[in-house]
Amino acid sequence: MTIDVSRARTTAGIAPLETAADVLAACDALAAISRSDSGIDRRYLTPEHAAANATTAAWLKAAGLHSWQDGAGNQWGRWCPETLSSESEAPRLVIGSHLDSVPDAGRYDGILGVLLGVAALTHFQQRAEREGAGLPFALEVVGFGDEEGTRFGATLLGSHAIAGSWQPGWELLEDEEGISLGEALTAFGLSGQSAASASLQATPPLGYLEVHIEQGPVLEAENLALGTVTGIAGARRFAVNFAGQAGHAGTTPMALRQDALCAAAEWTLAVETLAREVQTGKRADMPDHSLMATVGCCELRPGAVNVIPGAAALSLDIRALDDAQRDRALEELLQQAHQIAERRGVTFRCEQTHAANAVACDEGLMQAVDLGIAATGQAPFRLPSGAGHDAMAVSHLCPVGMLFLRCERGISHHPAEAVTEADVARALAALIASIEAVAARYSC
Repeated sequence: MTIDVSRARTTAGIAPLETAADVLAACDALAAISRSDSGIDRRYLTPEHAAANATTAAWLKAAGLHSWQDGAGNQWGRWCPETLSSESEAPRLVIGSHLDSVPDAGRYDGILGVLLGVAALTHFQQRAEREGAGLPFALEVVGFGDEEGTRFGATLLGSHAIAGSWQPGWELLEDEEGISLGEALTAFGLSGQSAASASLQATPPLGYLEVHIEQGPVLEAENLALGTVTGIAGARRFAVNFAGQAGHAGTTPMALRQDALCAAAEWTLAVETLAREVQTGKRADMPDHSLMATVGCCELRPGAVNVIPGAAALSLDIRALDDAQRDRALEELLQQAHQIAERRGVTFRCEQTHAANAVACDEGLMQAVDLGIAATGQAPFRLPSGAGHDAMAVSHLCPVGMLFLRCERGISHHPAEAVTEADVARALAALIASIEAVAARYSC
């Protein structure tokens, strides 16, 4: 079935986004665009994706801003000062995040950053109309169509497209209904060729700024509203298996068991111990304290109450800002896994399922964000991001920077995501001041 983007339903009014209250109301409006009646679920290349793009375009047009959708399904808006001679060739700073969601999502992850970007463009558009004040570059906002990877499994599809790293093989990926990414692009009025043509490599932006809820508890613990992101952790993920011997729970002596679960449990605790030791500074050989390591899944076979587990399938997610240190920690954990397996008479094997290198934020953009935060009356505060963001893909195109906004209890990817209007107002003010700081630096 073809998706008619022009007829996609919208839920927003036509008033431009000017204040924090407007931005929060817009988040509520986008939250109503969902494939599920019981929670927010908005996936790539679906009618809900089209509706979110059309709704965002309505806010842009209400502010007198140019808007368009690119060949990968990303929604764009643009303001260009009249003082720049050629709008198409003007240098530009891009503000962005994503409009898609995980299933049963909160309403601020990604979406808040896009709408704050729309509000920032609206601010500069209105200021230019009132005062004639401009910037030495154009401003663009982008709402990426796919960051989460929920529908097809490959993440950051929208941002990879503009970075020039679209992979034709992705078009063979299928969703849970057996629809391929290539078929979904066609139904949306796009194609693999159009997605690849969304690349901005020929005319890269001068920089990219992303505003995002922290998705963690650090800012709240520090009693701070905002933070400057120093970098995004690089992650590797593995499918891990311990294989032993199933047996009767009542007749197999404890000393003769080859219990796959016990091996897996011992190794899981080793994973936790190493990450804790690194984070608390107990490992002098690993001075980067950003290491995170998590066993998130465990499936036992045969899975009966009176049977010794003969096999345990686990996942491992390990990430850090320092890729080399992360990999050293990984090697240590894999050695421990083999030692545990040998001692317990089981076998161990693992297969990598994902790999992404760490990304450092640009120092100049970090300084601009620091100045933006300071302009709100808060002392600058820097912290890393353990979660992945569109900025990771965009970093291959241009310098990137990020502004974090605290969220209640650090909760994200959950309907309980919460922010305050006061913090959103601070984030908008900081974003505007950060853009002005970039302008001042660019003009020097």
